[in-house]
Formats: sequence, C-alpha cells, structure tokens
Amino acid sequence: MNPHWAALIGALIVGVAGQLLLKTGAAAGGSVIEQVFRPTTIAGLALYGGGAFLYLFALRGIPVSVAFPSAASQYVVVAVVGWLIWAEPVGLQQIGGLALIIAGVLLLATA
Repeated sequence: MNPHWAALIGALIVGVAGQLLLKTGAAAGGSVIEQVFRPTTIAGLALYGGGAFLYLFALRGIPVSVAFPSAASQYVVVAVVGWLIWAEPVGLQQIGGLALIIAGVLLLATA
C-alpha cells in the first residue's frame, strides 16, 4: 500500500477515535471546565492533533481534492458507533445521507 494512503487511513482512524473520546468526555456531565480537563477529552484532542500530522503526510502524495472528501468517511463510522454505543437516533434521512457519503468517497478513491 502507498504510504500516503496508509497515512490517510491512519488519520481517519485516529480522527474517529478522537471524536468518540470527545463524546465520552461530554457525556459524563459536569461543568464545561470539568469536561475540558477530563482525561477522555484531553486524549480526544491529542488524537485529533496526531491525526492532523498523519493527514499532512497524506497530502504529500494524495490530491487534496481526493483526500479531503475521503475524510467524510469518518462521519459514517462515527454515526454508526454513536447509534451502537449511545443509541443515538438514525433515521431514513441519515441513512440516505450516509449512503451518499459512502458512494462519494468510493467514487473519489477510485478516481
């Protein structure tokens, strides 16, 4: 596998993990200050930073017109995990939108 594509996939995985940690930190309640200094929130922010470095490396070998829309695949994974873990609602419109995201990412990735 091309190292730039591997970096993009890594950035996407790390970004999803960061988002889920931020949700975990937010769901625990408490004040905003408590939320900001909660270990899960700090870890989530750190993962976002790490993901940005991976994404930066990916951009060295992947056009931004392909890499940036590919990052939309994170929405799909986070929505599914949110539904599975936190029982967040996913209706017909959300499913349609997520299907369009998947189709778009696949179309761009194979361009």
